[in-house]
Amino acid sequence: MRYKNMRNRLASVVFIGLLTLRTVAFSQVAPAGTTNATASSSSPQGIEGTVTPADVGVSFVEGSTSQVMVQRDGKNYVVDLSTHQVREVPTPESSAATASSLQASSAAQTPTEPAPAKKKDTVYKPGDDNVFNVPTGRRVARHGLYINFTHRFPFEPAFTTPGRGATLLGLDDFAIPSFGLRYGVTSRLSVFAYRSPSFIGRPIELMAAYNFLDEHDGNPLNAAVRFSIDGQNDFNRNFAENFELIVSRSLGRRAQLYVVPTFSIHVRPLLSDSNATLADALPYQPCSAPLATGIPASFNVRPCANTVSLGMAASVDIRPTVALVAEVTPTLVNGRELGRHRPEFGFGIQKKIWRHAFTLGFGNNPATIVSQRAATNATFLGDPSGDTPKRMFIGFDLTRQVF
Repeated sequence: MRYKNMRNRLASVVFIGLLTLRTVAFSQVAPAGTTNATASSSSPQGIEGTVTPADVGVSFVEGSTSQVMVQRDGKNYVVDLSTHQVREVPTPESSAATASSLQASSAAQTPTEPAPAKKKDTVYKPGDDNVFNVPTGRRVARHGLYINFTHRFPFEPAFTTPGRGATLLGLDDFAIPSFGLRYGVTSRLSVFAYRSPSFIGRPIELMAAYNFLDEHDGNPLNAAVRFSIDGQNDFNRNFAENFELIVSRSLGRRAQLYVVPTFSIHVRPLLSDSNATLADALPYQPCSAPLATGIPASFNVRPCANTVSLGMAASVDIRPTVALVAEVTPTLVNGRELGRHRPEFGFGIQKKIWRHAFTLGFGNNPATIVSQRAATNATFLGDPSGDTPKRMFIGFDLTRQVF
């Protein structure tokens, strides 16, 4: 019934519109000389002047001679005069609303698929470039800048001499601090510059490293190669060249093992500065000399030798940001020629906080440059027992990723 009433109303509107248009057309073709008054008298009652289709809500469908568009109550209807049919034409706003409604209805009917579970990372993430002395070979960020700062207190054992509380486990004694910067040219290639103080020969070390395997890329292990040159007295004498292969393997995401074979050429013995002032350079150690200068002849130490060492280390997280670390580095070739009768060792605890890492440890080696990494405190102090476990001393590493 409602549809029938609407249809009747539309038919009335169309009839009025068509009648108006007919009247307008007739007035436009009236003979010449006909006045406006005559045209007005021919108009329907109540309509004054010329009426346009827009005045009555009627428009013509372009390209059609049998269809007109009628607007009523904010809606558009197309009336086909030949078939006497009326259909509603939706407006753009109503079309968008209808489409949104249909999409919402479809989304409500379609069951929501659960988001895929985030895959747990099964690869260990070292907090530092070093375990303690042994390198981790971790990959750096592209264009990332890293600061490495180490402290060793080799002049006083941490536990065996009197007055441990008074000297705070040797922390009150002289320290050997070393400082370095590492820069990631790419995510695989990095460069490194490092310096140690005059106490230990004032060496500067320059290095380049390349990571060619990484467990994060689906490889079974991590692997990197490094080449470095270090020279004492601010890169002025007693040079050594080093080739390293750093291999590591994660044991789940809480532990990692490291193996670092290192071949070093022209290595000098690890000696302390015996000069009257720290500004004086350490003695030159020519490889052709029979014995090293600056150490008692009873040590029978050569001034130069090529060595092969093997660093082995482990890092185990006991908390998400706390790890226990340990390492040992025996010299496999020509260790005795340089006075290395016992392997280097170290262990400690590491705290990792975002881009920082702090490692507090104990060991028997005061040097941190590559060519001296397997040396011990025995030749440094001129004491054959200086590298035994009871003479180990305290030290710490601090690293920070600047950006």
